[in-house]
Amino acid sequence: MTQESRGISVSIAASIEVAPKQAIESADLPGLFPSGTRVYITDIGTDTLDDLTAAARRVSDLGYKPVPHFASRRLTTAAVLEARVKRATLEAGVTDVLVIGGGLEKPAGDFASTMEVLQTGIFERHGISHMGIAGHPEGSPDFTPQVAVEALRAKQEWAKASGVSLRIVTQFGFDADKFIAWSDGLRAQGIELPVHLGVAGPAKITTLIKYAALCGVGNSIQFLKRNALSLTALATSHSPEAVVGPIETHAARNPSSPIAQIHVFPFGGLKKSSEWLVERGTWDIKTSAYPSALRA
Repeated sequence: MTQESRGISVSIAASIEVAPKQAIESADLPGLFPSGTRVYITDIGTDTLDDLTAAARRVSDLGYKPVPHFASRRLTTAAVLEARVKRATLEAGVTDVLVIGGGLEKPAGDFASTMEVLQTGIFERHGISHMGIAGHPEGSPDFTPQVAVEALRAKQEWAKASGVSLRIVTQFGFDADKFIAWSDGLRAQGIELPVHLGVAGPAKITTLIKYAALCGVGNSIQFLKRNALSLTALATSHSPEAVVGPIETHAARNPSSPIAQIHVFPFGGLKKSSEWLVERGTWDIKTSAYPSALRA
């Protein structure tokens, strides 16, 4: 179902993410996304600096906007961080990054939090003008909701001082109402940042349950299991439309909402996610037209 058939005149934009190996090797990647699409490049700590840089360079060469991940607690020293940022900017033209905590119980080096990484000044010193930070609509086992809000406020103040354009990019989930309420509730907490809501692309229910478990999205696992009541259902594919449709409708009808776009986790494959985004009218590959985000 397209935006037009739902009576919506404003299209919500979409970004997507790839693994470094996919970015370097995938023969499907050329022309798979519209020109200028934000393509996030994941970092789970197993790829070399050369590969991370090569991945960003190929994404850029294909006409997309590379957004490499920086997992704070996986970084060892400021020197290592600076070397990586320097190569990304100089060799791949990176101006946009995603900085997250990283999920480790014990930091691998000098950084225990995203805020400590931001305070080095390294990103803005090397020309990073845009940045995503993590949002947790379902909460996190690592900190309380109040701690999360305080951290977002601190990062917002850092962005004002540094001049970096900051946005919140969330983990994926399947409860549109909860994601909408969380996003709109940020304003009451003094958080004015735009929100890019994470959604899972088309994939089998069993695949999504596996990734939800790996990513620690507990509420999403329960949501999926409640909606997969039989072996037949488990074997079927999940359509993201039930999540994205309400989000898109809400954002279009509520200009004051901070929801700016969606961020797609392509668990069922890059091609499936691209085909779905094209079919619903979010992306136009033929003309390489990329709908502008509702907000930044």
